[in-house]
Amino acid sequence: MLEYVSDLWQAFFSRPDHLAILSIVPVTAFVTWIHVWMALKMVFYPIKFWGFHIGPLPVGWQGIVPRKAGRISGIITDNTLSKLGSLNEFLNAMEPEDMARIIGEQVGFELEHLIDEVMMDRNAVLWENLPYSIKRRIYAQAHQQMPDILKGLVTELTMNVESLVDMREMVVRQMEGDRRLMVRMFLKVGQKEINFIWHISALIGMFFGIFQMAVYILIPDHRTVPVFAAIWGFLTNWIAIWMVFNPVYPHYVRYPQFFELTKDRKFPWIKPVIPRIGTYNVQGAFMKRQDEVSDVFASVVTEDLITLKSIMTEMMYGPRKDKTRRIIKRHVNSIMETPLIRTALQLSIGPSEYAKLKTDLIDRSIEITMVPVSDPAFNASRAQKIFQMFRERIRELTPTEFQNLLRPAFREDEWLLIVLGGVTGFLAGLIHLFVAFL
Repeated sequence: MLEYVSDLWQAFFSRPDHLAILSIVPVTAFVTWIHVWMALKMVFYPIKFWGFHIGPLPVGWQGIVPRKAGRISGIITDNTLSKLGSLNEFLNAMEPEDMARIIGEQVGFELEHLIDEVMMDRNAVLWENLPYSIKRRIYAQAHQQMPDILKGLVTELTMNVESLVDMREMVVRQMEGDRRLMVRMFLKVGQKEINFIWHISALIGMFFGIFQMAVYILIPDHRTVPVFAAIWGFLTNWIAIWMVFNPVYPHYVRYPQFFELTKDRKFPWIKPVIPRIGTYNVQGAFMKRQDEVSDVFASVVTEDLITLKSIMTEMMYGPRKDKTRRIIKRHVNSIMETPLIRTALQLSIGPSEYAKLKTDLIDRSIEITMVPVSDPAFNASRAQKIFQMFRERIRELTPTEFQNLLRPAFREDEWLLIVLGGVTGFLAGLIHLFVAFL
C-alpha cells in the first residue's frame, strides 16, 4: 500500500504541471475570499450611485441596502418593528408626565419672550405702549396655566399618536432621507455575520479547490479551470449567505468532545478537555445570536430610529400635521380664551388680528416644543425608558421573525451577488489558467 502511494506521489511530481495543479487550492481559497469580500461591500456601498447614465439606462452601482432603503425598511417595519409594540406603548413607556414637565420648563423659560415676539409681529406699536401691569398679568396667567395645559396636551398626543403618526411611513422616510443610517444599522446588527461570511468563504473555497484539483488530475483539460472556478464562485456566495440564516431553528447534535474553545477565543483558541459527549447547535450564525443581537438592535432602534424626536417631528411636520395642529390649537386656546387675556388682546390688536395671533402662537409653540425634544440628552433619557422593553421583545421573537432583522438586506437582489460570484470566479479562473497552466 505504501509503495503504491509512493508511486502515485512520484508520478504526480514528475508531471510538468504539478506546481500549477498544487496552486489550485490556495488560488481558489484566496479568490473566493476576495470576491466574497467584494460582494459584501456591494451590499452596502457606495451609499450614492456611482457611475453614469446612457439615456435612461444607469451604468454603475449603488449598494443594495441604500438603493432599496425604502423597500427594505418597510419590510423590517412590517415584519419586525410592528411586532415589538405600538407607538402608543413606546410613548407611554417614555413617561408622558415627565416629558410634559421637562418641555414645560423649556417653554416656561421662553414664554414671555414668545408672547412678546408674537405680539410684536402682530402690532408692535400697540404692544410696546400697553401698560406693563397688563403685560405682567398676561404673563402670569400664561405661566399659571402652562403646566396643566402641557400635561393635557402631551397626554392627548400620546393617546392619539397612532392616528397622528404612521410608524411605517416614519421609518421609511427616515431611511430614505438618511441612507447612511440604514447602512449603519445593518452593520451594527450584522457585523459578526458579515465577518463570518467573509472568512468562512476562504474555507469553502479551499474545499472546492481540493475537489477541483482532484478533477483536473483525473481529467487534465485546461477548460475545467475557469469553468469550475465559475461554479465555485457561484456556490460559495450562495452557501456563505445560506449559512448565516439557516437552519432557522436550532438542531442539537451530540458528538464526542476532546477540545473546547478558550475563553474569549484567544490564542491558542482551543484547549484539551476530559473526553465527554458534547452538544453542538446546528443553526444559522445570525440565528444563534438572538440574545446578543437583541441588545444591539434595541440600542440602534431606540437611539436612531424610533426616538422621541422622530415621533414628534413626524407628528408636527408629517402628512398628518393638520390633525396635530387641531389638538394643539384646542389646548393653546384654553390660555388665549381666558377673559383677561382675550379682552386685553382684542382691545390692543383687534378681533381679526387676535384670530391670526392664535395661529402664530401655535406655530411658535411647535417650534419651541421641538427644542427640548431635539436635545440629544433628552432623547437619550427617553431611549433608556424603552430600551429594556425593546430588548425583551426582540428576544421573544420567533426565529422566523428574528431573521427579518437582517435577512432583507441580503434577500434584495441576492441573485446579483451570487451571479457576481460566478462571473468573478470565471475571470479569476481564466487569469489562473493563462498564468499557471499555459
